[in-house]
Amino acid sequence: PITSGELLCLGSSLAFSGLFYYLYRRKARVVARIQEAPKLQVDDDLPALVSAAEGRCLPYVALEGIVLPAQAALTSHYHEGLQGVIQKLLLKEHRLIWNSLARSW
Repeated sequence: PITSGELLCLGSSLAFSGLFYYLYRRKARVVARIQEAPKLQVDDDLPALVSAAEGRCLPYVALEGIVLPAQAALTSHYHEGLQGVIQKLLLKEHRLIWNSLARSW
């Protein structure tokens, strides 16, 4: 005889397993799209390629090329001879609307 507590535990376990498998599969598809991203060179043809794309945006691409720092390159404290740069970020704020029901913006 199976008790109602055991059935509840079994049902919740199956529900959580299904949810986590769904999330895993969704993230695996995103990772596959990133791994299949086309590799583009940073050259004079890149702005024309971006402007010709739908919505003037390339969803997943890997850019290869030489990057020059705006000021000084960052050097690694852990690996000698390893340098890097920081990408300049553009922050675009969207208009916020007050939601009186949730009391949030």
